[in-house]
Amino acid sequence: MAEPDAEAAAARPRVAAVRVRLDLSYDGTHFAGWARQPRLRTVQGALEEGLERVLRTQALGLPAPRLTVAGRTDSGVHARGQVAHVDVPVERWEALPGRSDRGPGDSLVTRLAGVLPPDVVVHRAAPAPAGFDARFSALYRRYAYRIADTASLRDPLRRTHVLWARRPLDEEAMHAAVQPLLGLRDFAAFCKPRPGATTIRELQHMSWERPDEGPDAGLVVASVVADAFCHNMVRALVGASVAVGEGRRDVRWPAEVLASRRREANAAVVPAPGLVLEEVVYPADDELAARADRVRALRMDEEVADPALPAR
Repeated sequence: MAEPDAEAAAARPRVAAVRVRLDLSYDGTHFAGWARQPRLRTVQGALEEGLERVLRTQALGLPAPRLTVAGRTDSGVHARGQVAHVDVPVERWEALPGRSDRGPGDSLVTRLAGVLPPDVVVHRAAPAPAGFDARFSALYRRYAYRIADTASLRDPLRRTHVLWARRPLDEEAMHAAVQPLLGLRDFAAFCKPRPGATTIRELQHMSWERPDEGPDAGLVVASVVADAFCHNMVRALVGASVAVGEGRRDVRWPAEVLASRRREANAAVVPAPGLVLEEVVYPADDELAARADRVRALRMDEEVADPALPAR
């Protein structure tokens, strides 16, 4: 039997809509993650409420704006290059400029700036290419994690975006420790389990370095790239790396944890401050729909590469 909400949705007339891609950033410090949750402040909730105010869909009896995001970030995690899409009724999209000579996308960005809280910003809004799905069309997501491991690098103005380590880190050992994890693997040992969710992911790149110049000079910085990430995966990989960097674990330990395919009760997961979704990359426009169809298919256990073999 259909749920009441599903029945109500099916009974509503279909409304012609424009799929709009939104490029946005947010400071996750005071958000309980991306996904809308009852009685909690979330990025999705704030943005959908802002879209509702600008588009006035409820007052006009139109479907409420519902966002699909490239990657659901956890509580306290930040994003510099997040991507989402929303289907906007054509009449509301075309009405956005009002009497101005701006296009609907620029008008939506300006109007959202007037209603959104200061810790979430939409930088760009534009009609998406045919077949675009913010989540399933993505080729990969890239995260960065930043750590200050000396007192001289502990900047109180960046305390919500940089982890303060307890002792100096060996970034070369950390880098070497994560290289055997690259490839298509079952990351069950590094993911918080969720019923029915697969833990198979392709870790395409992970590196640790200490930049000599730029805004991150002196910090120990991870760059982590995958087709997608399961819950807590990046923070668990960073936690294992830190254990190696502090000398508490051998450089081979993260690979041994991966091979076990079991999440230990005392698995180290670093705090959210320090983790930033830096970018989401998509294929060429004519490949978006095919990419989305492929990614929707559930990866089976047989696809997992043998950890003893070279990564693909």
